[in-house]
Amino acid sequence: MSKPLQTRYGVDMRLFLLTALTMCAFAANSILNRLAIDSGASDPAGFAVVRVLSGVVVLTCLVYLRAGHLPLLNRRRVAGAGSLSLYMIGFSIAYLTLDAGLGALILFGVVQITMFAVTSITGNAPSGRQVAGAVIAVTGLSYVLWPTDAVQVDPVGAALMGVAGIGWAIYSLVGRSEPDALAGTAANFVVALPVTALALLTTGGDWHMTASGYLLAALAGGVTSGLGYALWYRVLPQLAATTAAVVQLSVPIIAIVGGVVFLGEVASLRLMLGAALVLGGIALAVLRLKPRLGV
Repeated sequence: MSKPLQTRYGVDMRLFLLTALTMCAFAANSILNRLAIDSGASDPAGFAVVRVLSGVVVLTCLVYLRAGHLPLLNRRRVAGAGSLSLYMIGFSIAYLTLDAGLGALILFGVVQITMFAVTSITGNAPSGRQVAGAVIAVTGLSYVLWPTDAVQVDPVGAALMGVAGIGWAIYSLVGRSEPDALAGTAANFVVALPVTALALLTTGGDWHMTASGYLLAALAGGVTSGLGYALWYRVLPQLAATTAAVVQLSVPIIAIVGGVVFLGEVASLRLMLGAALVLGGIALAVLRLKPRLGV
């Protein structure tokens, strides 16, 4: 009889599916953001503020319905909410000047570099196979996202997206020690809301939100961000930090495919080849092949 997938390949299929669902939620954030901004339904700052507020409402209600409590006065909030605010602020402002593809490349490249660097410093250096997989995945991501025509990259926007990447990397690393994924995520959103709103609304610009803009931002905040981040905090303790860094490189690829399906964008050979490199690199870094012991 065939061995279970977890035994033969070193992968817990349930963990794999939950992680894949989380990556799809992250990619959905990009699709919803792009749809709202490109259609003129929302400005970037307004979308981000409503997104965080919606996450607060949904997550807080779920925590209290479960008869739980929000650990607001917890030292984890300094790093958790602080890094979430850093990510939200940098991400939102950077996309005022950066091309979407180039911004995603900077964001997830910085996330991976930061997480690999931190784990190496703390004594958990990635294996040669993980490094090779990461290099292949980054190569594929670069191939898909790097602009084909000459463009002028705004240095301030690039720096802000780099800051957003550092923020998300810290948020992911902190989540590995969060004892209650749902309550911790809700508390992070509550504490991050005033910081994010103040920073974004003081950057200037008029508040512009249509009914569809509010709807898209609420969906992004309450479902794909709030619930997606809570699920991420749940699976993080079961993933090696280096693995968590590499699997996130799938998000831009999923977002691009989602753009083809939901936004009518055109698929290309470049997209398919790049996606194959990214997914192949992730497989190399994540899978731990073991000898087949029996059938």
